[in-house]
Amino acid sequence: MNKASNTPAPPVRLGRILEIVIALVVLGLVIGFMPRWLARQKLLAAAHSTAVPTVEVILPTASKASLGTPLPADVQPFVQAAIHARASGYLKNWQVDIGDHVTNNQTLAEIDSPEVDEQLAQSKAELDQAIAARDLAKITADRWTELLKTASVSEQETAEKKSDYVLKQANVEAARANVQRLEDTKSFDRVVAPFDGVVTLRNTDIGQLISAGSGAELFRLAQTSPLRVYVRVPQTFAHAIINGQKATLTFQDLPGREFEATITRTSGAVDPSSRTLQVELQVPNPNGEILAGSYAQVRFSEDAAANVLTLADNALIFGAQGMQVAVVGPDNKVQLHSIKLGRDFGNTVEVLAGLNATDRVIMNPPDGITEGTDVKISLATETNLVP
Repeated sequence: MNKASNTPAPPVRLGRILEIVIALVVLGLVIGFMPRWLARQKLLAAAHSTAVPTVEVILPTASKASLGTPLPADVQPFVQAAIHARASGYLKNWQVDIGDHVTNNQTLAEIDSPEVDEQLAQSKAELDQAIAARDLAKITADRWTELLKTASVSEQETAEKKSDYVLKQANVEAARANVQRLEDTKSFDRVVAPFDGVVTLRNTDIGQLISAGSGAELFRLAQTSPLRVYVRVPQTFAHAIINGQKATLTFQDLPGREFEATITRTSGAVDPSSRTLQVELQVPNPNGEILAGSYAQVRFSEDAAANVLTLADNALIFGAQGMQVAVVGPDNKVQLHSIKLGRDFGNTVEVLAGLNATDRVIMNPPDGITEGTDVKISLATETNLVP
């Protein structure tokens, strides 16, 4: 019994030795594999970083449309009329000359029309004859009506007398209308101003033969306060023009002077031949300092002008889809935007549509860049982006 109990147990020792050996082997494998695995991960990361292109980006520059550039303009009277004669005859006298200020219905000249005087006198005499004939016809008709009651005249004769009275009454109305027409014509002997203004032309003199309707203009009258100013704005700035917008007028013959004008209306359409929008302004002229018909230069206020984006020309992509730019999206993927260009300033161009001021535009985009391509923004340009 004592001999059997003192015998060692070899399986337990072998198991521990085996565990130690396995642990040593695993440890050796881990020590040898980990450096290689880490090196491989670094290599894969470096390869992935190399595969994603690094790009430089810029933000479009927001600037006001340069409406401050002077544009040529024509200054015209607010109202202008050529005064013609409506009565034929000889000019008796003229009472105003060029440069005179006149008021509405003021007499400008008088015409001597003896033929109209004779016709008017004749028409009045004919009216008197017609009235006398009407009165006689009325007396006769009334008498025949009374005689018809006693059967002294026939109904036929009575009806004829009544009809004759009606005819004579109509002749009176016709004669009276003719007199009124000639009196109106006679009133045209007095040439009057149709509105307040200044006489800018006198094209007649005393004794000149005047022909109604087809004759030359006698006077030209213009209303010079306020004045209308017409200017043609290039299509690029057409949408920056609004009614009520202010502008400044300058004149070469008035150096150092500026006059404020206000946009009142536009033509609402671009002229296809010149690609310009006609704009009308009004400028006060209470003292007559601005001469109608003058040449002026207009500078529009930029308070209401729309923002215009400018972009470097080396960001443009010329392709089959037209003019485009490559924009880096929030997910760092490329987005191709079709744009509409305005003026070309050499190194920069105006972008009228298709781009926002916060878009990150790729400079010098590589050939073959496509929508959805992964890119990485260079640190040098990313730090300079100011949305």
